[in-house]
Amino acid sequence: MFSAAQSSKSEFLDKARQAREERKGYKARDRAATLIQALVRRFLCRCRLQKQIRKEVDDLFQDAGTTKRNALSIFKIAQKLLFIFCQDDKLRFEKLCRSILGSMDVENEPKVWYVSLALSKDLTIPWIKQIKDLLWISCQFLKKLKPDIMQDNKLVTLYLTMLVTFTDTSTWKIVRGKGEALRPALTRICENIMGHLNQKGFYSILQILLTNGLARSRPSLTKGTLTAVFTLALRPVIAAHFSDNLLRSLLIHIMSVPAVVSHIYTITPECMTTIQTHDLLRKFILFLSCEEQCVDICVCLEGSHTLCLLGNLIHLGYLNEKVLEEEANHFVTELTDMLSYCQRYVSQKKSNLTHWHPVLGWFSQTVDYGLNESMPLVTKQLQYLWGMPVIRTLFSDVLSKKLETQEPTPPPQPTTSQNNLPVKSLFKRAFQKSASVRNILKPVGGRRVDSAEVQKVCSICVLYQTALTTLTQIRLQILTGLTYLDDLLPKLWAFICELGPQGGLKLFIECLNNDTEESKQLLAMLMLFCDCSRHLITILDDIEVYEEQISFKTEELVTISSFLNTFVYKMVWDGILENAKGEKLDLFHSVHGWLMVLYERDCRRRFSPDDNWLRKDLKPSLLFQELEKGKRRAQLLLQYIPHVIPHKNRVLLFRNIVTKEKETLGLVETSSASPHVTHITIRRSRMLEDGYDQLRRLPVNSIKGVIRVKFVNDLGVDEAGIDQDGVFKEFLEEIIKKVFNPALNLFKTTSGNERLYPSPTSYIHENHLQLFEFVGKMLGKAMYEGIVVDVPFASFFLGQVMGHHHSTFYSSIDELPSLDSEFYKNLTSIKRYDGDVGDLGLTLSYDEDVMGQLVCHELIPGGKTMPVTNENKISYIHLMAHFRMHTQIKEQTAAFIRGFRSIINPEWLHMFSTPEVQRLVSGDNAEIDLDDLKKHTVYYGGFHSSHRVIIWLWDILSSDFSSEERAMFLKFVTSCSRPPLLGFAYLKPPFSIRCVEVSDDQDTGDTLGSVLRGFFTIRKKEPGGRLPTSSTCFNLLKLPNYSKKSILRDKLRYAISMNTGFELS
Repeated sequence: MFSAAQSSKSEFLDKARQAREERKGYKARDRAATLIQALVRRFLCRCRLQKQIRKEVDDLFQDAGTTKRNALSIFKIAQKLLFIFCQDDKLRFEKLCRSILGSMDVENEPKVWYVSLALSKDLTIPWIKQIKDLLWISCQFLKKLKPDIMQDNKLVTLYLTMLVTFTDTSTWKIVRGKGEALRPALTRICENIMGHLNQKGFYSILQILLTNGLARSRPSLTKGTLTAVFTLALRPVIAAHFSDNLLRSLLIHIMSVPAVVSHIYTITPECMTTIQTHDLLRKFILFLSCEEQCVDICVCLEGSHTLCLLGNLIHLGYLNEKVLEEEANHFVTELTDMLSYCQRYVSQKKSNLTHWHPVLGWFSQTVDYGLNESMPLVTKQLQYLWGMPVIRTLFSDVLSKKLETQEPTPPPQPTTSQNNLPVKSLFKRAFQKSASVRNILKPVGGRRVDSAEVQKVCSICVLYQTALTTLTQIRLQILTGLTYLDDLLPKLWAFICELGPQGGLKLFIECLNNDTEESKQLLAMLMLFCDCSRHLITILDDIEVYEEQISFKTEELVTISSFLNTFVYKMVWDGILENAKGEKLDLFHSVHGWLMVLYERDCRRRFSPDDNWLRKDLKPSLLFQELEKGKRRAQLLLQYIPHVIPHKNRVLLFRNIVTKEKETLGLVETSSASPHVTHITIRRSRMLEDGYDQLRRLPVNSIKGVIRVKFVNDLGVDEAGIDQDGVFKEFLEEIIKKVFNPALNLFKTTSGNERLYPSPTSYIHENHLQLFEFVGKMLGKAMYEGIVVDVPFASFFLGQVMGHHHSTFYSSIDELPSLDSEFYKNLTSIKRYDGDVGDLGLTLSYDEDVMGQLVCHELIPGGKTMPVTNENKISYIHLMAHFRMHTQIKEQTAAFIRGFRSIINPEWLHMFSTPEVQRLVSGDNAEIDLDDLKKHTVYYGGFHSSHRVIIWLWDILSSDFSSEERAMFLKFVTSCSRPPLLGFAYLKPPFSIRCVEVSDDQDTGDTLGSVLRGFFTIRKKEPGGRLPTSSTCFNLLKLPNYSKKSILRDKLRYAISMNTGFELS
């Protein structure tokens, strides 16, 4: 065998190794074959078993109408089905559930009742395990079903019935009669089952089901379904005697479902009764009163769902007024904390990290857009917080205060509806006039700020202030709700007046310098008062403010404005504003906003004394010094409350600003350089056309600079004379007189007071927009040079020039009287119309007679087919006012503003109100100061201050002429009936009087002889037949040397009444 002839040793070993490998392979294949066969046999066996079990199940449930099955057979078949259960068996599971529920409905047959197995000693534990498995599978199916699909809705009902039936013994027939003794034991089994379901995530399942069925515009859950879900949600909580853990689950999973309370209240009122029976709201409030637990809930829910929980709690509070009243302090604190939590994620602007939320605005968390459909209902729930019932309950301490009244005078009370607040039209308001005349509210002091009552009111104000800053997209609704009660704001003001030892102002000034929680709450009260009052005054028209005096008396507005003025001044001047951030900055803007609304209302129609807005402790000289040094507080004061500075000082500041700009641009004569001069030649017969052609193309700096005018008469001959600003002044006055003449149809006059505004039909001029821009430049040039022109503008138009229409609080309807007072009265009568406005036959359009043709302007697209109704009448009024004052003249106004602002920086005018800008344009509307005029008069041609004609002149002006005639005299000489704002010292050229002997066309100026004759009152001949004349370009009065005072009076009166210049001399 080992012979060398057969093989070597190595060959033998190789063969042996190969043989082993083959044997090993054979064994492995045998084992694999055995394992595969076992797996296949097991699989086939399982398949046979599953097939067999499914056949048994199918056979059992095939004939639903046959003999009643006993509980044991159902239990055994359920065991088998659960053993092989998969998603394909859902139909068999459905039949099993129906069979189990059917067994529970059989009367007087205990062996059929499925629950009877729980009493079997051997089957109790297996039965409990089986029912737990069955109920959890039911929960798993509920999680995936869509209640809005009819077939799914039936299955939802089935599985909910399973859960309802086996989590409470109330429907079990086995515990009736003699079986009552079994109830405690069976109840413990039910509690065990509920405990198991809770551990597995039962509340999450219910939340998903509720969200799927309710988080939509129309709920898809029926009354029975919703009742079942809510009953299931309450059972574990009741069984656990309202333990904190289960209350937490209820709040997080059930009460955070969008508008669930609203749906329960609407669909199944019985459940609402259950909530009230178990005093759930109080339990929620007490649970959340622990700050840690409240924060835990908010963190679990995050932003959107916290808002939903907030809405549901507010709705419950609205429905449980007694609980709300008793637990007001806790309730207010919890709502504030939740809103503050949401506020963390409210962003001021859009970015890549923010998402749009329909209530919160830009939100720095992912928004569940699936909730958007239900947000209108959540918003409606939130509105209960600022509805009258809740406000009356929360502010009961403030509203219970009786304002002292004088003798009641019963005015006619308009009929108003006290239903829910309007949502579609935020500014719709049915105010009621106060039935008695009360005393004026003024700061009196006396109430301790650390009292419980003050602390409660402060916390309520913090709540509403937090709501205003968090719920950014419904801010106007909140403000409208808070201003709906006429007596809330005046009583809150009365409350503020009583705070501290001296009443209000001093206390709040002290709070600004403190960072204590108490100070913050007091400032929040002031902030809320300012925000609400500002909103109220903004939406009230003049009749409601000045005549009906809704909410506040005008005398109270004076007191409030003085309070606000001082408060804002202190914040600015004491340096608090410079370093203000966050809440203090918001406070400043609230107080300042309310102050400026009152100031602008006062500017339109006075309600305050003349010096109400001034700060007598502020020295203008100190302010100007600080402005020169660039001090921040002086700049802020000029930016925010320039009205505290006397008007003349602001005009002086304006002139200084202009002078500095001229120096910067090199437009002022200096020892080293002369400004560039632009020369233009103007034909008197075509003054407007030549001026427009030559000036419109000039660079802005050239228009701001020196312009010299040479006039050419009708014969084409240059007029004699050198322009030293006087000729340009005449040119500017003539240009402005022509362009503002309504006959040219660039501008129209308002009805009544005949003030100017752009004509809507100015388009008849081919280049009307270029003309408006030119006119704007010319008016800007006049203001730039300090030349006053007699151009009375409509205040609404001046407001647009100043940019007031871009303000948040601008209201077109408030400015409408300055355009057409009759039209304003007609529109406001629609607002007060008690009947159905639809009967008036109005549409959202405006019909106008345009040059003989009736033109229909639609206020909104399709407006001529949309009727005006009670719901949209407020919108109609504002749309109509906006159309008349903005839309119709939008292009003309924009062109005028473009030209005007190219000369006058709009920031320069921020220190003036609209009437004050009119005074900048047209001069002071005060009585002419003859002493000031006399002091700054220059005499020529032999006249002097002691000359008898001059003495007669001043005596006639002061004693014989009325104020109207004095204004006519000033216009006769200077072309403007009003004196310069800063007095006659600033009239350029200065007012002059010259003695003349001959007519204007023969006048060659003063000679030695004429001056001597004038001085010594020597006449060539009696000038009694000649009239006084003027040269307005030089502000020069040419006065003959009359022999009698009576002749001078008569001739001067005649001349000024005819408004003649040189032409009738």
